[in-house]
Amino acid sequence: MDPGVPPQRTPQPRDAAAGRVPLAVVVVDADGLVSHWSTGARRLFGVSREDAVGCQAGELLPVSGALRRHGDPLPDGVYEELGPELDSSLSGAVAYPAAGRARVDDARRGRVDVLWWAYPLVGPGPERLLVLAADSEPLRGDRAGADTETISPGFALHTDFPGYRDLSSRLPEILPSMSVQEATRIVAQILELGYPVLEFSHHDRIPVTPDWGVPRRPGHLAADGPLHTAVGSPVPLAAPRPELDLEYAAVRERLEFLNEVSGRIGTSLDLERTIREVTSAAVPRFTDFAGTHLRAAVLAGEGFPDGPPDVTTIWHRVWVEHNDEPGRWDDTVPVGESIAFPEHTPFFQCMVTGEPVIVPYVSEELSNRISGEFEKRDLRPLITHRSLLIVPLKARDVVLGFMVLMRRPGREPFDDIDRTTGAELAARAGLVLDNARMYTYQENVAETLQDSMLPQIEPRMAGCDIATRYLPGARLGRVGGDWFDSVKLPGSRTALVVGDVMGHGLNSAAMMGQLRTAVLTMATMEMPPAQLLRNLDDLARRLGEQYLATCLYAVYDPIRSELQIANAGHIPPVLVRAEDGRAELLDLPTGAPVGVGGVAFEAVTVRVRPGDRLVLCTDGLVEVRGQDIGAGLAALCASAAHPAASMAAACDTIIRALNPSGGRKDDVALLMARLNGIPDGDVAEWQLALDPREVARARRLVRGRLLDWDLPDAVEAAELMVSELVTNAVKHGRTHHIGLRLVRTGALLCEVSDDEPAPATLLGATAHDEFGRGLVLVSRLASEWGTSATARGKTVWFELALSRVPRPRPPIAW
Repeated sequence: MDPGVPPQRTPQPRDAAAGRVPLAVVVVDADGLVSHWSTGARRLFGVSREDAVGCQAGELLPVSGALRRHGDPLPDGVYEELGPELDSSLSGAVAYPAAGRARVDDARRGRVDVLWWAYPLVGPGPERLLVLAADSEPLRGDRAGADTETISPGFALHTDFPGYRDLSSRLPEILPSMSVQEATRIVAQILELGYPVLEFSHHDRIPVTPDWGVPRRPGHLAADGPLHTAVGSPVPLAAPRPELDLEYAAVRERLEFLNEVSGRIGTSLDLERTIREVTSAAVPRFTDFAGTHLRAAVLAGEGFPDGPPDVTTIWHRVWVEHNDEPGRWDDTVPVGESIAFPEHTPFFQCMVTGEPVIVPYVSEELSNRISGEFEKRDLRPLITHRSLLIVPLKARDVVLGFMVLMRRPGREPFDDIDRTTGAELAARAGLVLDNARMYTYQENVAETLQDSMLPQIEPRMAGCDIATRYLPGARLGRVGGDWFDSVKLPGSRTALVVGDVMGHGLNSAAMMGQLRTAVLTMATMEMPPAQLLRNLDDLARRLGEQYLATCLYAVYDPIRSELQIANAGHIPPVLVRAEDGRAELLDLPTGAPVGVGGVAFEAVTVRVRPGDRLVLCTDGLVEVRGQDIGAGLAALCASAAHPAASMAAACDTIIRALNPSGGRKDDVALLMARLNGIPDGDVAEWQLALDPREVARARRLVRGRLLDWDLPDAVEAAELMVSELVTNAVKHGRTHHIGLRLVRTGALLCEVSDDEPAPATLLGATAHDEFGRGLVLVSRLASEWGTSATARGKTVWFELALSRVPRPRPPIAW
């Protein structure tokens, strides 16, 4: 024992006597703040758990310093120390267990004599001090004015009294809102430092021990952390209460238990977390083992299950909690296992009837029979000689799952009151579970909708490489309206888009899909950036007042090496210069979010060089609650400038730098484009006259350049299609020259421009038609083709895939 623990005296066993004294349990962390506050603490000190947790322990517990801090008199009570001071333990000045008494002047109860024990704690958790406290008034017995000065708190070796193993196994039940692992670790330290006892006139000791359950006989207590006397004492204690009073106490215990459990569960709409909360709340206070199973369809978020369960229904074991040694049942009932339950078992009876099933005692014969129903599974070590209670988790009269609860031998078996308590626990859990299930289902629908709307970006476009990342948010309703896109435009140009619909959830995802489709449509119509945002703003206002979004739209021309960018209330992009690796925020007119209306949008032209990188993202990556967004933008620039082996690695570097813990509450969209440009040697341009003889010249020019580029397989098809387009331009052109351009990238692009504004139209030419066959031929030979308006007329273009250039087909039978 520690030298601070009083010398040990062997107790004198006598007939057991019973006394009911509620015990307050408080855990204090390294900062002196209350981290756990039991129901008994609320009764003794008159402060609720909500008000106590997170407060300075010295403000709530009977320490001498409290008198000095608050002044005299205190409105809620005055503390008077008798012997050792508790604040010495709270401050960490005492590194050994201490015990003492203090008088509390309470406005309602008068003067209260408080006994306390304080244990310094060590270990990986934040807990640094455990304080036990009790009102000594119930120890007076029935004799008015009985002296309690002879009663004092102390410590003893836990081996000094019979039954210490049972007492130590029940001690975790008094630790409020703690996991089994935390409670077990703290109990181990209590047993090592000294078991709390009551000393009566220094002659007898009574161990302070919790119990749970309805008192069945004198000496068996029911309380949330009572003092249970396992060894007798000559000091008269309170006489056993009448049976009616005991039943009332038992009901009150269960109501308090259910109330506490209700406060602990449902803190999240995450389905698996909710199940863990429900399961852990029952152990060890109500049961020694708890395992929760859900229908696989419910866990998968597939909506409300159809029909009652049967032998083919697959159940998923979501969580198991017990107070046996860690890992004891991992092989017998592994978490995460999917299983169908046999028909002739109490588990099947519960899930089919939807009613609790209670087996007060599982005999060896019954255990063998139940275990024999399972193939390749021996449940006998787990269930034999235990008390078994199975309660259904229901919502709207449909069984979603069930909980298996078991008590060890030696503990009071489950009875009808426990059956009612378990059913009520399951009913409350079922409501929370159904809410989480519906949320999971809606979230899955929203995620599916959002995933279907996010584009599959081509990593390589004409003159640029693209990499993207999308991260869903971590908060409730994390499905959001963030999106990105890249659009292939005529002239080897690429449109780059990033946007963010305000809000989260299914509606935001649907709005995002509508706005993204609108941007895609207007981009393919080659609408200038500022005009595109103006039209998008008008569309958003037509769709409804709730349609608000920020958007950044950029068009990259790799031949001219320039960007045209317009902004609608979005955070600015970052441009990383290849020359010196410097990253800068582009200074753009901010504009207003689309949907606001009445705001002009401006486009800015930015000159770029081959190798520069453009980074577009949504505000979820750079915004942190309580911090200036400027700090996030600075971090974005710093991480974007960091060298990386690839575009994907560069995106990952940014994500790691700005989202190190993966806990961003908002969703994040990130698009990075490396602007490679197209070398002058891969572009050829000519001017042709409005003369039919220029058709032959055009064929010669195309053939010669393709052979120079070592593309002989593309010559025949390209010659044929160019001759058709130049012929149309000569026929329909007005006064200016005809433009002819070839661009070699991953594909061969050919453009023919004239000053006729009417777009080229594909006609349904027949064998008897003299005109309209040219575009039919182009549509069959080209991998892509199209027509676009220009400032002086139009451009008709086609592409040939260089990996496999199609040969001209035999003459078409018109």
